[in-house]
Amino acid sequence: MAQQAVGTPAYDASSIQVLEGLSAVRKRPGMYIGSTDARGLHHLVSEVVDNSIDEVLAGACSEIEVTLRADGSCSVRDNGRGIPVEIHPKYQRPALEIVMTILHAGSKFERNAYKVSGGLHGVGVHVVNALSEWLEVRVRRNGHEYFQRYERGTPVAPVVMVGDATSTGTETRFKPDGSIMETTTFDGETIARRLKELSFLNPEVTIHFSDERSGAQQTFHHAGGISEFVEDLNVAASALFRPPVYLHARRDTTDIELALQYTDGYNETTLAFVNNINTVDGGTHVIGLRAALTRTLNDYARERGWIKAEKEGLSGEDVREGLTCVLSVKVLEPQFEGQTKAKLGNSEVKGQVESAVNEKLSEYLEEHPSVSQSLITKALQAAEAREAARKARELTRRKGLLEGGGLPGKLADCHSRDPAQCELFLVEGDSAGGTAKQGRDREFQAILPLRGKILNVEKARLDKMLQNEAIRALITAIGIGIGDDQDVSRLRYHKIILMTDADVDGSHIRTLLLTLFYRKVPVLIQEGHVYIAQAPLYRLQKGSRIAYAFTDEERDKALSEFGGMKGVTIQRYKGLGEMNAEQLAETTMHPASRELLKVTIEDAARANELCQILMGEEVEPRRQYIEEHAVEVTNLDV
Repeated sequence: MAQQAVGTPAYDASSIQVLEGLSAVRKRPGMYIGSTDARGLHHLVSEVVDNSIDEVLAGACSEIEVTLRADGSCSVRDNGRGIPVEIHPKYQRPALEIVMTILHAGSKFERNAYKVSGGLHGVGVHVVNALSEWLEVRVRRNGHEYFQRYERGTPVAPVVMVGDATSTGTETRFKPDGSIMETTTFDGETIARRLKELSFLNPEVTIHFSDERSGAQQTFHHAGGISEFVEDLNVAASALFRPPVYLHARRDTTDIELALQYTDGYNETTLAFVNNINTVDGGTHVIGLRAALTRTLNDYARERGWIKAEKEGLSGEDVREGLTCVLSVKVLEPQFEGQTKAKLGNSEVKGQVESAVNEKLSEYLEEHPSVSQSLITKALQAAEAREAARKARELTRRKGLLEGGGLPGKLADCHSRDPAQCELFLVEGDSAGGTAKQGRDREFQAILPLRGKILNVEKARLDKMLQNEAIRALITAIGIGIGDDQDVSRLRYHKIILMTDADVDGSHIRTLLLTLFYRKVPVLIQEGHVYIAQAPLYRLQKGSRIAYAFTDEERDKALSEFGGMKGVTIQRYKGLGEMNAEQLAETTMHPASRELLKVTIEDAARANELCQILMGEEVEPRRQYIEEHAVEVTNLDV
């Protein structure tokens, strides 16, 4: 037998670990909630709320209350049937305790208690329990109220009856475990948006939300369902027709709901849900929807001679230009890719959705000829623009732009050719660009100065975008192409960093860039390649001591540490160009000392709404938004 190398850890039977109970969740939380950052934190809330929504789907619940407590905990209370508390006949433990502490235990694997459910992996509330410093659950059932407390997933006492109850339901209150979660501070706005979304998808429920920390209170109830959802998404857009088209059909055991509306814009917003879960990466239901839209509109147009037999038909891109739609399917046995359920994999659902949408949409088009004509006209215009964009791409390609033929002249590229190591800073103006070039690490950091404000792509088709020099330069530098030519494998930098001034112009440029990425190359955001640099607002110096502050609060804290204002020099940075290269590198560019914010699409509906409000044609929604949020503005520099 070979002798073990010196210094090599022993590998024998004792090396094999068996993670019992909920210890597997605490050991590898990312497997269950995706991450331990803010996204994972809010996933915990969703898991508890989804249990209450499952009671709604079962017809047993009409009211849900979600409260963010002052002590950092969150409570979810419903008027459903209440989790069973009786002794389980097989395990001889209260059913409540089993539900809360044993992985893959639940009532959703068989179809006796729940016909349709989002939490089909059986690890929802158990995971919340495992990742909580403490969790308390109260059940109202059988005329009594029952209580049990857990700490880091372990019961600290048996289930006890604590009093009588005249209603039924469950209340779960938990405080996330700071030793596992990177952040334990809930964002009220993020949670409110998800609750609002659920109220659209479940028009029969009323959801009350309150935040004890701020005093904010909201109630969500939308009897109009997903049709009202679409109208809400298009609140800042000009719709081609009202109300939205609503289709409802059933294929075998799958329930299919679709609401759609077209606007005079050029972008598509499709939100797809399976059993109330937002499948942000799509799946077979979305594939079926898109196939049906393309086929149905092409058939309708050809039957009326709007598309000649010898001509190429409308593409999927053509028929989805300006489309806003919400697809909600209820599937008996959904097969998701991963526990975070971002993509549906059931092959049969594609055909079911395609068949239902084709049939119902064809009927609608026949019954509403004026709406139908406006849709086909818009799609034909999109087809013409697509052809113009193709010609523009060919022209720019022949000139050596967009791919292969040479990089933009203003780009100061890095030496490394390993995309995983490379960073591209998009810098506002030539002055800041020059400073950034001096302060960068030439090995892996590239600089692309942007002169002025790029084109607002919320109001432009692809052919017009390709005529814009700044956008062409940006797309060329990034390398993946745009439109039909996109190929993320050609990405030249895995970090694309927006570095703009902390003033009105800088914010506007950043919004324009984010709109470009969100609308035209969303894969960059989805795969985590887009970041925002955080430049300091203040530089404080007292003798040889130097401190940088990113907020007024940090400035005041630094002054306190310096012992007060006496002898302290404070410099307020109005722009990146006011820093020298060394200061910019130290505070904003050097990986060891900088702070970057990763751009994520936490809520596609909210991102869509903001793009429409801030960058769209309609002025009134933008005015209302400014009035509502003016009090939140800090460091306004005009």
